[in-house]
Amino acid sequence: MRLLVFAFSFLCHISTPLSVVEVLHQSPQDFDGCSIDGDAQTASLKTLNELKNRTTPPTRSQIDSAITLEAVLAPGNDVARWKSSQGAVVTGYVINVKPGGPETVNCHAKDLPHTDTHIEIALKLGDSEGIKHMIVEVTPRVRAIMAAKGKNWSTPNLHAILIGKKITVVGWMMLDKEHCNASENTNPGNPKNWRATCWEIHPVTGLAPAP
Repeated sequence: MRLLVFAFSFLCHISTPLSVVEVLHQSPQDFDGCSIDGDAQTASLKTLNELKNRTTPPTRSQIDSAITLEAVLAPGNDVARWKSSQGAVVTGYVINVKPGGPETVNCHAKDLPHTDTHIEIALKLGDSEGIKHMIVEVTPRVRAIMAAKGKNWSTPNLHAILIGKKITVVGWMMLDKEHCNASENTNPGNPKNWRATCWEIHPVTGLAPAP
């Protein structure tokens, strides 16, 4: 319990969703030896990785109030529903928190500090099916920035303090085309689908407990 209270102390000073937006400093193009576009080999994947590795949070004017968790999870082909230039503030229940694993965006790193944190959020705490979840991701670059501010956004800590909690998430919308074939909105009925949509908040730039 003491750990839970302490861990949430770095979040609870935030009183309103928009105040979650931190003034982050742009990371260097290279992060611990990994380029801004990772080790991608194609132009399209390099562009996607550059979006994932953003560190500057969306400004108030860039946040689209129409983007809610309900709107993101609405059924139907949603590839053109949002834009990666849009910031978002969404609120939902944390169903799971886990490491993302080796990916081109992080130069195939395997250690937790250099891999993304996948946070699965849903409208209801009982929504355990993956096809009812949106994925939001904390990146190594933003995690390091938060660590410098004394905030522990490591995967183990977020797992310990967030599961089962209702939270507000701030960050950039990003269409992860690599997962559209495993998303219910873009590949409906596939028994291997494990998410509702291939739209993510990626990177997450702010986290706070929701009322």
